[in-house]
Amino acid sequence: MPNLKSKYSCSMELTMDLIGGKWKIRILWYLNMGTKRFSELKKLIPDITQKMLTNQLREMENDNLITRKVYAEVPPKVEYSSTDYGKSLQDILEKMCKWGTIYANEHEINL
Repeated sequence: MPNLKSKYSCSMELTMDLIGGKWKIRILWYLNMGTKRFSELKKLIPDITQKMLTNQLREMENDNLITRKVYAEVPPKVEYSSTDYGKSLQDILEKMCKWGTIYANEHEINL
């Protein structure tokens, strides 16, 4: 069950609860490119701590944006992938990326 409020003043507020913050959009971006293991995500986002990555993945799994698949082997293997809800955000993520690139270019910000 998602850890969300029972009432929101608008749908944008709900969306921001689901994907807002410093990390969730980046995690979702990489998972929309394909299934990843925890260590792969950590390499792709080196400035995130292990604890924060774990917390963000748990929240996103709880909110049905991603799935976590555990394989019964030693050592344990865990993979994360986007759900249909997570994938449905890809167009928005691409537009945000494009907007950020344009903004950076116009304001001489190095990406």
